[in-house]
Amino acid sequence: MLAREAKNELVNHIIPFWNKLEDKENGGFYGFMDSDLKLDKNADKGVILHSRILWFYSNCYLVLKDGECLEKARHAFEFLRDYCVDREYGGVYWMMKANGQVADSMKHVYCNAFFIYAMSSYYDASKNKEALNLAMDVFRIIEEKGTDDVAYLEAMTREWKLMENDALSENGLMADKTMNTTLHLIEAYTELYRVSGDAHVLKRLKFLLDVTYDKIYDKENSKLLVFFDKNLNEIGDIYSYGHDIEATWLIDRACEVIGDEKLIKKFAGMNSGIVEKIADVAFENGALNNEVEHGVVNKWRIWWVQAEGVVGFLNAYQKYGNARYLEISHALWEYIKNNIIDPREGGEWYSQVDEQGNYAKFKPEVDPWKCPYHNGRMCLEVIKRS
Repeated sequence: MLAREAKNELVNHIIPFWNKLEDKENGGFYGFMDSDLKLDKNADKGVILHSRILWFYSNCYLVLKDGECLEKARHAFEFLRDYCVDREYGGVYWMMKANGQVADSMKHVYCNAFFIYAMSSYYDASKNKEALNLAMDVFRIIEEKGTDDVAYLEAMTREWKLMENDALSENGLMADKTMNTTLHLIEAYTELYRVSGDAHVLKRLKFLLDVTYDKIYDKENSKLLVFFDKNLNEIGDIYSYGHDIEATWLIDRACEVIGDEKLIKKFAGMNSGIVEKIADVAFENGALNNEVEHGVVNKWRIWWVQAEGVVGFLNAYQKYGNARYLEISHALWEYIKNNIIDPREGGEWYSQVDEQGNYAKFKPEVDPWKCPYHNGRMCLEVIKRS
């Protein structure tokens, strides 16, 4: 039932919604729709958003074999290739104007990671070697400019000079390094290694996994630390439930793609503890709370946290056989259906709702972060795992 409903949501709701956001005049997809479902065709276009759209349509084609999805992927690919790549200094920009001109030339490792993720998947779907070449080019520039002798950096200028990490810092902190960027580099390098078999990509993917296990994983408390100084010492006191449950299945996927049994076993030990902890402390009234900071729980129900929860707990059930995890996965899907999916004509998913299920009118339906990646990927994963 879950797979059937997920496919229906994907095919009859999420895909049609994003199809209508295609910008046939300027390329790419429109970058903003407010909570009243008013589309701003002149809004800036996020490079993260477009990478996630490219990843989404590429994988919809790979799973559904729908030629229209491949065509939409091609449209997103051409916008990213033609406008978002910096041919002089390498890597991709942060934000584009509606017409494709550069709005923000920042180079962020997180953003470049998503570009790699998307181009790798598009290569898998289209067999367009140009996409793989672009992915490898950005991989090389990250490795050249986006690392130090400890781990991976965050925000840089167009010329790849360090700058403050406003984009991925929050809660009054300014982080030099983050779990979030590390996780999504793992995600990107996993996909790039899967389609390329490149030995250097494999080496750096293993390095990222080592950093995660040795520095980011809090073994005593079965959770991942979030924000760090330049030497990977923790700053702040934040526990991100959504990132933890997402990390478990993405890291499992990385280990499976690498195919190293010792690595699979090592991270199964880590991930099983993280999943159990999230089930115990974050799952409440059928949904996942957002995070806890200094002991105070943020109980907003965020769209992507619920979607990643469905996949993370389904993966945990398949890995460890605990029926409780399957029940939580199904409960989260029921919560999504009843509270997160926007039933209005022309809507998709609400960005977040409160404990009572009231949607946050201050959060847009589409913006540089609100995309078809988490919810679309949830549907695709459920279909593939059925």
